Amino acid sequence: MEESDPEKKTEKENLGPRMEPPLGEPEGSLGWVIPNTAMKKKVLLMGKSGSGKTSMRSIIFANYIARDTRRLGATILDRIHSLQINSSLSTYSLVDSVGNTKTFDVEHSHVRFLGNLVLNLWDCGGQDTFMENYFTSQRDNIFRNVEVLIYVFDVESRELEKDMHYYQSCLEAILQNSPDAKIFCLVHKMDLVQEDQRDLIFKEREEDLRRLSRPLECSCFRTSIWDETLYKAWSSIVYQLIPNVQQLEMNLRNFAEIIEADEVLLFERATFLVISHYQCKEQRDAHRFEKISNIIKQFKLSCSKLAASFQSMEVRNSNFAAFIDIFTSNTYVMVVMSDPSIPSAATLINIRNARKHFEKLERVDGPKQCLLMR
Repeated sequence: MEESDPEKKTEKENLGPRMEPPLGEPEGSLGWVIPNTAMKKKVLLMGKSGSGKTSMRSIIFANYIARDTRRLGATILDRIHSLQINSSLSTYSLVDSVGNTKTFDVEHSHVRFLGNLVLNLWDCGGQDTFMENYFTSQRDNIFRNVEVLIYVFDVESRELEKDMHYYQSCLEAILQNSPDAKIFCLVHKMDLVQEDQRDLIFKEREEDLRRLSRPLECSCFRTSIWDETLYKAWSSIVYQLIPNVQQLEMNLRNFAEIIEADEVLLFERATFLVISHYQCKEQRDAHRFEKISNIIKQFKLSCSKLAASFQSMEVRNSNFAAFIDIFTSNTYVMVVMSDPSIPSAATLINIRNARKHFEKLERVDGPKQCLLMR
């Protein structure tokens, strides 16, 4: 049965992990309605069948850990609904004999991000029949009003030429229907490549993709569900979708300077993706953001298995103190301090006092204010 255009029909959907249901509506009900004030951003997630799209989506948005993605087919929708993330299906998923998840047709999910920002995520099944339909009968529906295209390549694919052909077809459709869309290519399953070959293989693939993408620009990332690279890629993608990110960064800088912090990071609360940061001092580890996201996300999941909720953490040694705490209704903050003369209580008070200001900044239509130096 052919599905009507999901962008034209009335959307009754769960919004995301933190939106309260209307009075009288049960939690997790499919009867919620996205308010008119919501800013929806359409994100296409595409790639050949078996490339790993659904696994990475479930890790980022549905709180799976890597080893659990092998059983995705039977349980992913239950997990998505339990998190109050809407999943409107013209699809179903099955797991094949070797554990690969197969996604059929298109699955639409709405994920609530900062304030009024809602990610309208389209996970497009990668079977040849569906891919061909995307470029013919469903072309306008799929590629219209796209903010971001994420194309996932299996680095060990035996059909690289076909992968590139489908990618080029996506670009042609994007150029015709959404010429301002941002393009991201994820070279996935890099853990399967010998470590001493990863840099070379990724560089070669990146050069090919940049050449094929012209006149459009693409950003390439190497990814694996088994390490922090997945968080780095998705943090970069989400960063491009935040409407007031420059204002947010300016205020984060002022906040860091006021409290004399070495570094301040802002994480999206549900996914723990890094959405903004400011550093006053050079740090040695260039991959620390993704590593922190990965570690804290795993710790949060461990807490939930014990029927406990993660709220805050303080880590201290002789060189620094790091504070992770709930900041706004949509974010966590991490503050790194190296001045031993500043007590923990002072830093925690400063975090608490800044919350109200940053809550206002998260509103897409909120007032243009700045946290001023005193």
